[in-house]
Amino acid sequence: MRNNLRFWGFATLFAFATLLPFAACKHTPEQQLDRDERLLQLDAKIKQHPKDAELYYERGKILIELQQITDAITDFKKAIELDDDEVNYYVALGDAYLRNGKSEDSYKALNKALELDPDHIEANSKMGELLFYSNDLDRAMETLNHLTSIDPNNKTAYMLKGFMYKQQGDTANAVHYFRRVIDLYPDFEPAYEELGVLYAQHHNMLGVEYLKTAIQLEPNNINAIYALAMLYQDTENPEQAIELYTRILEIDPQNKFAWHNRGYIEMILYQDYDNAIEFFTKAIDADNQYVEAHYNRGVAYELKGDRNNAAICYRTALQIDPNYEPATKALEQLGVK
Repeated sequence: MRNNLRFWGFATLFAFATLLPFAACKHTPEQQLDRDERLLQLDAKIKQHPKDAELYYERGKILIELQQITDAITDFKKAIELDDDEVNYYVALGDAYLRNGKSEDSYKALNKALELDPDHIEANSKMGELLFYSNDLDRAMETLNHLTSIDPNNKTAYMLKGFMYKQQGDTANAVHYFRRVIDLYPDFEPAYEELGVLYAQHHNMLGVEYLKTAIQLEPNNINAIYALAMLYQDTENPEQAIELYTRILEIDPQNKFAWHNRGYIEMILYQDYDNAIEFFTKAIDADNQYVEAHYNRGVAYELKGDRNNAAICYRTALQIDPNYEPATKALEQLGVK
């Protein structure tokens, strides 16, 4: 049988939630109103001063906050048209292109910014990110090394270096750079999460304190809660794991992974097959293409002695993924096709 326990990828989340300078986040109605008022004010000012590049730049930043990326790009390009020597305009344009998935355009804009000012901190930071996500790791590291030479406390550079070493399987260096961030920024939650996940993946209980700190800093961080739950589950602390999966489901009632892993605990650790089936079913309700949940529900039926429903679940898993080997083997062992 197969346990589908996963550590969720964090690099993409980190990129769009913390590294980018104008990253979108949830705003209160008051903040939304403030942005709308500023947007109206800028619209009026632009009508009065259509040749003022800074006004287009400021409006573009607000449009980024509103996730109106295409309109923001238009404003940043207009700002550059009016003043093609301002580094910040190119950085903002490169950032917007990166958000829009246009890496080549992003590179051109950021490269122009660095031609104007090779030591511009944000331009180097954005270029490092772009090269990292483009998997150009040698040039990314070169850029990040330059960034830390001009800004020794730059957390973006150290986080990206940590990600690069993590991607290469160099855990020691990844840990070194994530710890460096914590030393510099003791309240920076993503670094604690990354360290916790790294240790948890190796079933190392050092991950517990890092993940607990991440959760303390961000109580609704499902990624950190899930990683801690998995660590407890894998180290035979099912009660703590269940408590954390329950917490995830309070935040996100449709979280298929939490439902699935609750079912796995009931099936494997407690041999409560009816409860396991119920939890696997909830995982399937959240995502009816969740092949592992169909398969493990079949395992629970089989362990319960219900071969017919087990076979149905295995067949459903194979309908979703014809190459899903555990279901094929399970049907063979049942003596059915």
